[in-house]
Formats: sequence, C-alpha cells, structure tokens
Amino acid sequence: MSGFVTSDGVPLHVVEQGSGPVTVVLVHGWTMDHTSWDDIADQLVDQLTGVRVLRLDWRGHGASGPAPEGTGTIDRLADDLAEVIAARVPTGPIVLAGHSLGGMTLMALAERHPRLIAERVSGVAFVATTSGGLSRLTLGLPRWAAAPVLYCEALINKRIAKFRRPTLLGRYSALARPGVRWLVFGRSPVGAHIAATAAQVGRCNPANMVAFRNSLNEHERVHALSAYRNVPAVVMAGERDRLCSVSDAKTIAAALPDALLLVYPGAGHMLNYERAPEVLAHIARLAAQAAVRQLATA
Repeated sequence: MSGFVTSDGVPLHVVEQGSGPVTVVLVHGWTMDHTSWDDIADQLVDQLTGVRVLRLDWRGHGASGPAPEGTGTIDRLADDLAEVIAARVPTGPIVLAGHSLGGMTLMALAERHPRLIAERVSGVAFVATTSGGLSRLTLGLPRWAAAPVLYCEALINKRIAKFRRPTLLGRYSALARPGVRWLVFGRSPVGAHIAATAAQVGRCNPANMVAFRNSLNEHERVHALSAYRNVPAVVMAGERDRLCSVSDAKTIAAALPDALLLVYPGAGHMLNYERAPEVLAHIARLAAQAAVRQLATA
C-alpha cells in the first residue's frame, strides 16, 4: 500500500498487488472504497501469473484525502486516474474494470484522455454502471413512489453536506444496513457483504459524498464509449439493480457492438460481492487475453 498525491494536492490511497507486464486497474463505486474489490483482487493475483492489480480510493472516499470544494466531480476522478496510471503504470497493457461510479469514471477517462485508451487499454469491464440518466432515477419504484423518496434524500443530503468528518457517518453505519440492503443488494445477500458495504459508506467524506451525488446527475457520456469500440469489453448488470438498470447496461452494450453483455438474475447493484466468481472470471479472461497479445507482440 502506498500514497499518491494528485496535481491539485489530494493524497490518494493506492494499493498494488502482484507484478507483471499486464496491469488490471479496479476502480470502485460511489461511497465505496478499494476494499469492495478485495476478494476479486486477491484471486486475480493468485490465479494469473504476470498480472499486477492496482486499486485506489477516490478522493473523499476510504483512506484518501477529502476532495477540495468544487472537485467532487467525475471529471476530476478521471484526471486522478490518468495521473495515477501515468505515475504507477507508465508502460504495458492495461485492463480497466469499473463498478458503478468507477465505470462512469472510465467513460470520463475516455472523454478526457482518449489517447490513453487508444494506446494502453487492452480490455474493459463495465460492472453495474450507466452512461447517463441518473437525474431521472426511480430506484426501481413507480415514479409516483420514487418522487417522495428522492425528495427526502435531497433533504438528508443537505444536512449531511455540513459534515466534514467521515466518523460522523461511520458512527451510524450499522444503523444504515437495512437501507443498504434494500438499495444495493438483490435476493438473499450475505450479511457480511451488507456490513462491509455500510462500513465503506461510513468511511466516505460526508460533504464529498453529496458533491459526487450531484455529479452523478450530470453524467451523460454514452458518446464517450466510442473510444472503447476496438477494446475487448464486457458489460455486467444485476437484474434487480435499483441504481444502474439492465436497460442502462444494454445502452452501453449497444454503443460497443462487440461487447459481451451479461445480466445476472436476482442480483442487485453490488455485483463484485453478489456475483464475485463471475465478475472475477470475466476480468481474468480480459487480463489473460491481454497477456497473450503482449507476448505475441514482444
């Protein structure tokens, strides 16, 4: 584990495992942190030789520093990721995998750093994410039922935005578990996964959490997916995902005609927990293919 300081002075927590010419970069979702990928990262290193895995906590999340005012945006996360890659992965093929906000950041990365995608990226996995439409979110409810829920969320966020220390959220993370279970998990979730997810929310900077929530509403980047048209891709969705729907996954896949689209019955938003073996298998496949191409051109 090591630190990295961005060009605007924010310390990011970076975790690197394994070694080799191919690097898999796993990026997490909104209010999560790098630990949401723990099992998958460990098994990638165990199962594949010549593969390195890199993870980071976004600014305002996990063990990274808070996002200064005005920088809690998906655009800034894309720039952070580009800076980390330039410093920590200066050569060799890269496989990108993004869950939720992480997948949205990969789209912003393509929009803002298209040369990086064209020259370095050998595979991409979009896990429970969307290319846009979150300003019209219904949480899987009829619109008449979703409206008051989202209104209450906005009121709560106004209060949360005044908090400056993650401990104020972390103190109540156990109480959030029922809401976390309903919002981001599908049928029959594992209790430890719910607890881990709630704990990660508790480590998120409260004011930054609200800032990124606003940035999610502004995310409209289906056009940016064109940068990945020549990159082997997989798009994964949970059938019961309340945040990033199957329809969202189909929109991404339609922009990437050669992508593999996978929908998991009964699963919710947290596919890297709920369907970890399947997510692992497809990321490992992309990494293995990148390694073979690397050897062929060496």
